[in-house]
Amino acid sequence: MATNKIALVTGGSRGLGKEMVLSLAAKGVDIVLTYNSKKDEAEQVVEQITSIGRKAAALQLNTGEIKSFDNFIISLSSTLKNTFGASHFDYLVNNAGIGIHASFAETTEEQFDTLMNIHLKGVFFLTQKSLPILADGGAIVNVSTGLARFSLPGHAAYAAMKGGVETLSRYMARELGARKIRVNVIAPGAIETDFGGGVVRDNDEMNAHIASQTALGRVGLPDDIGKVVAFLCSDDAKWVTAQRLEASGGMFL
Repeated sequence: MATNKIALVTGGSRGLGKEMVLSLAAKGVDIVLTYNSKKDEAEQVVEQITSIGRKAAALQLNTGEIKSFDNFIISLSSTLKNTFGASHFDYLVNNAGIGIHASFAETTEEQFDTLMNIHLKGVFFLTQKSLPILADGGAIVNVSTGLARFSLPGHAAYAAMKGGVETLSRYMARELGARKIRVNVIAPGAIETDFGGGVVRDNDEMNAHIASQTALGRVGLPDDIGKVVAFLCSDDAKWVTAQRLEASGGMFL
């Protein structure tokens, strides 16, 4: 049977998720990452992980398609057995997400439902359905956002879902504590990725404004987040549960 710890990271083929899996792999963790549509990107990340001596696999998953989760868990169980020689995995990182920028007044029901399914309902039920194969003593990291603490126009629905995730995480921590499973939230600030069309990365004016409002004087990079997730999964954080750790460089203090 497998002796290495195994992490499942949703949306692990790009952006923050890619840095999360690479940071976990660098700490000796084997990886199952999911991707929505870009299989080639996912396979490239798998190759990066295997090149440093860790095992890795990529599985397709749309975290907004709740009805697909039962089949995904079957596929995940098969992958754990065939690729890793394991029946369980140790760490679940609910990272997959999209951004939809719309004012509160103009947000459509379709936009609301899309965000809800991916960011809240998907996290709830994917975690629930993973419980039989999530190892006792493991860890869950749910991804929120600085926007659940401070308010910037255009993010009402998105931030509301993340606020829900933060509350949900405390309940998960309370109820899964009997199995010694820790549940924490990481809340990134503005990060230079292609998220939301790459607006933080590509809009110089916005980038400079955010940097000017951040204690550490710059916008975040994906690497700033990946290592914090790896910490929260590790035994170094064995006494940390039900906490929200904002990694924003001190935005809007």
